[in-house]
Amino acid sequence: MSSKLEARQKARRDDILNAARRCFLQRGFHAASMSQIAAEAKLSVGQIYREFSNKDAIIEEMIRRVIDLRIAGMEGKTQTHLMPHMLAWRMTLNEEDDALMLEMSAEASRNPQVATWLKEADERMFNNACDHLRKTYPQLSETRVRCCVEVMAVMVEGTIYRRQVPQHVASEEMENIYQDIINMLVTAK
Repeated sequence: MSSKLEARQKARRDDILNAARRCFLQRGFHAASMSQIAAEAKLSVGQIYREFSNKDAIIEEMIRRVIDLRIAGMEGKTQTHLMPHMLAWRMTLNEEDDALMLEMSAEASRNPQVATWLKEADERMFNNACDHLRKTYPQLSETRVRCCVEVMAVMVEGTIYRRQVPQHVASEEMENIYQDIINMLVTAK
């Protein structure tokens, strides 16, 4: 396949995924139809099906891309020093990705295939985070590294969910608490 044809195919897939993102965010997975995605992408339904076999294939690709971006964002960075600030101020790397992941989690409760893709994506994120934590804190045991990553994942994912409601405590106070929690986690016992 020529590089020009590959580039055109990639651009079409990107257009479809961007249109699907907009539809999923506006309507949810179930309410967004392939014809709505096609209309949003300014393509025919047949053109969508040439690129993706069904709506689940679009979801699978979205999950892969969101996780790829999150993993790329971790590369070469030690996130533990930034985490208290980001959590306390409810900062996010990408609001749309967070909303899509919440939507995908809801879909996973009804669709075993989406649940499998999310489990695989979580495994990739978890292992990547463990690798980064091991490099940053080599004194930690393997069990401690895995426990730290699990607790940090709960804090990050919980914060994504909690962004939907008002925070009841000043962010400055929360930042201090989050810093204490992370210090406690990465201090080997």
